[in-house]
Amino acid sequence: MMKHYILTGLVFALMAVCPTLSWADFVARVVTVHEGDRLTIRHDGRSEIIYLQDVDCPEIKQPHGKQAKHAMAAYVGNRDVVVRSLKRDRQGRATAEIFLQDGRNVGHELVKEGLAWSRPDTSQGQSLGEVEQLARAEKKGLWSEPNPVPPWEWKLPKNTSRKYSN
Repeated sequence: MMKHYILTGLVFALMAVCPTLSWADFVARVVTVHEGDRLTIRHDGRSEIIYLQDVDCPEIKQPHGKQAKHAMAAYVGNRDVVVRSLKRDRQGRATAEIFLQDGRNVGHELVKEGLAWSRPDTSQGQSLGEVEQLARAEKKGLWSEPNPVPPWEWKLPKNTSRKYSN
């Protein structure tokens, strides 16, 4: 019962600090970090896989993919977070913004560390794009590579037309 009061107080404190938080926001426990931009939360007795809104991290097998996963785990692993703007994307996946208890947006932190690309086609695209430009200029994370390949290009089918000889 005491934990419930603490979590409720936390949500109210976040709403005071971040007035953009709405009544639709909720507190959830992160139970698994799959990748830098994909995690499983537990809320109201059920689990759901959530993708971070507005950002895209390298795939696990890409350069900096494991680093993005480890950074995400360090931020949110087995902790309570505030989930905001939960919705379904075009592929039917649940997406949301994830906030730490101190009010920081995890997606923004990953972009700042050079461990994620900002998605320019989103509402936060411009401000998040500026954060990405700073990480690029400082050659942080994936921007230390000469030509980092974004995950949406890396996942494209490779040309498999090979000539085999017997």
